[in-house]
Formats: sequence, structure tokens, C-alpha cells
Amino acid sequence: MSLFEKTTEDKLNNLLAKAYDAEQGFTKAAEKIDNPTLQRFFEHKANERNQFKAELEHELVAKGMDINKSGGSVLGAMHRAWIDTKALFSQDDEEAMLEEVRNGEKAALEDYQEVLKETKIPTSTLNILTTQKNKIEQSYNRANYLEEIH
Repeated sequence: MSLFEKTTEDKLNNLLAKAYDAEQGFTKAAEKIDNPTLQRFFEHKANERNQFKAELEHELVAKGMDINKSGGSVLGAMHRAWIDTKALFSQDDEEAMLEEVRNGEKAALEDYQEVLKETKIPTSTLNILTTQKNKIEQSYNRANYLEEIH
């Protein structure tokens, strides 16, 4: 495997781990919120990240790369614990959770933009990552909107 392929593999596995983290975070948020609109939003985002994982895994396998099955990152686990703590002590759980979603989606956008800077990413991978990035951007905007109206 060339250095380029190894770097691409590492970056895709990093996005895969973060998709797992986001899925778990959205699932946890959906379980902790009483607002039906926000609950549906969080459930939809968890399902969407599950789809992201499947797409990334398929792309890694199709390109002959290894899948890191670690199931997320330590940082992601810490972030979920922070959401739990923040929600526990926050007077407005909805606003606190939406703020964390917005922060997480902003970080995800930065991660995707970094990977998309690669000029030699295969077209199929580029298409998948661009579509996923666009969905994350929509989620970021939706979280901003929901935070404003709550």
C-alpha cells in the first residue's frame, strides 16, 4: 500500500470513528430529550450517521483498505459524557444539547473539509464525502435554527 493510500485509509477510518461517535451521541440525545421535534431530529441524525458508517465501510472495502473496528474514539466517549453532565446541570437541556450538536457538526465539517482537500481521492470516495459533508452542513444549519426557536 502506498503512503497516499495509507493516509487516505487513516483519514477515512477517522471519519468512520467520528460517524460512530456522532451516531451514539445523537442516540443518547434522543433518549434524554422530551421535545418530540428535537427527538425526531436526533433520531434522524443517528440514522443518518449509521448510513454514513455503512457508506464509509463499503468504500474502504471496495478500495482494498482495512476498516478500523474500534467503535469510536476516546474523545467521542468523553464528549458524550460531557453532554450527559451538561444536560444534568443545565436549566435548559434543549438549548444545551443543540449547542453541543452545533459544535459537533462544526467540528465534523472541518474534518470533512480537511479530507476533501486531498486531490487524489478516488471519484467514488469524493462523491460520498461531499454528500455526507453537505448533509452535515444542513444539520448544522438546522441545529442553529432549532436553537434560535427554542
